[in-house]
Amino acid sequence: MFQTFRLSMAWLHTWFGLVLGFVLMVVFFFGALSVFDREIDRWAVPESRFQPQPMPSFDAILKPAFERMQPAKESVALLEGKVDGAIPERFDTVRRWGAYTTHRDPVVAVFAGYSVPNAKDPEETVWAIHALDPRDGKVLPDGQLRIGSQFFYPLHYSLNLNWKNLGTWIVGFAALMMLAALVSGVVMHRKVFREFFTFRRDKSVQRSALDLHNLTGVVALPFHFFFAFTGLVIFAGIYFPVAHTQLHDLHELSEKIEARETGLPHDRAGVAAPMASVDAMVAEARRRWAAKGMAGDVGYLGIEHVGDANAYVSVYRAGTDRVALTGEGIHFKASSGELLREDPPRTAVDSVNEFLTGLHLQHFRHWLLRWLYVLGGLLGCVCIATGFIFFVEKRKKQHAKSGGQGSRIVDALAVTTVTGMLIATTAMLVANRLLPEALADKGEWEKAVFWSAWGLALLHAFVRNAAVAQGRLSPAWREQCVLAAMGAVAAVVANALTTGDHLLRTLSIGYWPVAGVDLSLLALAAITLHAARRLGQRMPSAAPTALNGTQASHG
Repeated sequence: MFQTFRLSMAWLHTWFGLVLGFVLMVVFFFGALSVFDREIDRWAVPESRFQPQPMPSFDAILKPAFERMQPAKESVALLEGKVDGAIPERFDTVRRWGAYTTHRDPVVAVFAGYSVPNAKDPEETVWAIHALDPRDGKVLPDGQLRIGSQFFYPLHYSLNLNWKNLGTWIVGFAALMMLAALVSGVVMHRKVFREFFTFRRDKSVQRSALDLHNLTGVVALPFHFFFAFTGLVIFAGIYFPVAHTQLHDLHELSEKIEARETGLPHDRAGVAAPMASVDAMVAEARRRWAAKGMAGDVGYLGIEHVGDANAYVSVYRAGTDRVALTGEGIHFKASSGELLREDPPRTAVDSVNEFLTGLHLQHFRHWLLRWLYVLGGLLGCVCIATGFIFFVEKRKKQHAKSGGQGSRIVDALAVTTVTGMLIATTAMLVANRLLPEALADKGEWEKAVFWSAWGLALLHAFVRNAAVAQGRLSPAWREQCVLAAMGAVAAVVANALTTGDHLLRTLSIGYWPVAGVDLSLLALAAITLHAARRLGQRMPSAAPTALNGTQASHG
């Protein structure tokens, strides 16, 4: 089919990169935003604009909050068809309580899982999930959306397509093909070292785009490879659910054997029992960590089989001082506070898995590395965007002569994916600040604004790209850059007007979560306005001349 192996790699790199680049652009951009998802949460929910807090007292704060919790009506609605008879109005049998926080969280994420009476599946669980103010136990309003952790973060790995884990499968396939594209890119570019120092900004759009594509691909190659690989590792249980499918019965037996060996009950006893002071258990866990010279911050606190004689409390150390997320779990009998188990050191396989997972999710305390993650993600965006531009620029004159529409379609989709995504993001942030705080389902309205803005950007990109069919640059690129800049500035202004937390105030008191989001939005506005100005300078010019035949290997 191809004369050389290198040409076959060029074909694979071009077409896999094009088709899956639209997905990977979303993954990289929202993955970069997810590095500071908790900070974006504080910008989006002004009630959470206070300093991060340690895990609060269970006895005084968490327990009363858990006892007041019930599943949201949306979660209960998902039980339709899963229950024999009517769905109960209240759920009283609690399977587990859990609370999670990090060194960047002002609020504590609390969740409760309830048994479902008369469920067709005995393991069916309905969940209640809230954000809790650790200072007084007040639950943040349900209608408010924590945009960073509840929307941008899952968008980067699931596209927020949750039916049958469809989005996670799409992203996983894109990540797998990305590894192939990275390998094929290395094969294509034999002069990698030279391309590291090559960027001709004043040449044609085609040449500049190719130089920048090569440069960003080479600079961030280890980052791109590592994060594609670790992302696949994290979701291996979804892609290969061996334990819960082919080995289902063996898996259940293994859990029961493990429960006997560890002393942590697998099932409820069916006998009610009171709960001893969990705060005393946490204090004992911290004492044991301190005896080993470990930091004593609690990252996760959970109670299994709540209210039952077999209930037990698990206290896990936060992952601020190491790469692994949580660890050094210590487990106590809930009714008496008796120590049941102290987790032994992890096996080599578990340690590698925890390290890879923790390095991808970076919950450890290292701000410089966190910003390097953002830089790596944005370099991935630039690499993909310039790949789109090069693809279109190389073919549009040929397509214009033959009457083909391929370049127009790819260009419109590229505009939508690159600049349209920015418009949708800034529009969502503006809506977050302008919609009334008391609006029911405020978060759903914000999501609707996001998807509507992105849909309008798609429509605009197709309406305005007739110039591509004539071998010229689409004005949609410039126009959407201007719109993205306007949206970014509008979000900063809206935040200042609705909360009073303008930049002068947040910078003067050193409240960097909100100040950082505002500064990032202003940086986005400056970059997109600069891009719009550069594009405007190129608009009147004739279509760029084609590169010489040495570029034929790019597809």
